[in-house]
Amino acid sequence: MDLLLLLKGFFLGIVEGITEFIPVSSTGHLILAGDLVGFDDQKAKVFEVFIQLGAILSVVWIYREKILSVLKGLSGRKEDRRLAANVMIAFLPAAFLGLLTHKAIKAYLFNPITVAGALIVGGLAILFIEKMDHSSHVKEVEGITLKQALATGFAQCLALFPGVSRSGATIMGGLLIGFDRKVAVEFSFFLAIPTMFAATGYDLLKNLPALSAADIPLFAVGFITAFFSSLVVVRAFLGFVSRHDFSGFAYYRIVFGLIVLAAYWNKGWKF
Repeated sequence: MDLLLLLKGFFLGIVEGITEFIPVSSTGHLILAGDLVGFDDQKAKVFEVFIQLGAILSVVWIYREKILSVLKGLSGRKEDRRLAANVMIAFLPAAFLGLLTHKAIKAYLFNPITVAGALIVGGLAILFIEKMDHSSHVKEVEGITLKQALATGFAQCLALFPGVSRSGATIMGGLLIGFDRKVAVEFSFFLAIPTMFAATGYDLLKNLPALSAADIPLFAVGFITAFFSSLVVVRAFLGFVSRHDFSGFAYYRIVFGLIVLAAYWNKGWKF
């Protein structure tokens, strides 16, 4: 296996781990990072999907006790049944719309310019939402209603557009309907589990013929790197949201999006 290719896999694994669960768009960053290092062929697209499994497994690991408790309590505790039902209800809109639009999104929207535009618009949206008065009346994830879960699911549909950010859409949507900041973040994490497993599983099944045994080291490096970097970021992010708002992420998105557009117009970056 080419050492340079492994280094690219390591780099992209870190990018995925850092950006997957904060509101800056991991898909957008992976598209841009792949273009930057010249790893943007069909194999790269499958690789980017696969390493998302590493990232989501980090959330499963962090919340393993909560997840096991919910699974064990499905036949008993009302709170556990409600949380499981809410996650599945919130999952359905993006799953349905994603199946309908998957091919068109992959064909027309996965490019640096659309990503840059979505980063900027999403950043402005975060700033606008943060300036609004928030009435936070949901203090625990178990207190979310089915109606609120469905509304969060519709918010997640916005993230089908590359660059919007799945976590950003669900967290901001949660704030708008009355979630406490920590509740919005935690529900976004729980919702990511079925969403990302379904999306990555679907993409991997479609693209298995493009892979070979020789790709195992590359995919292993990206997977492991994404897993461990996500562990660090998720834990840090949970501590961050208890003390700060999301404006910093908004400014980052806007600046980064403008840099991408400037690089494209000046042809200083390979696209």
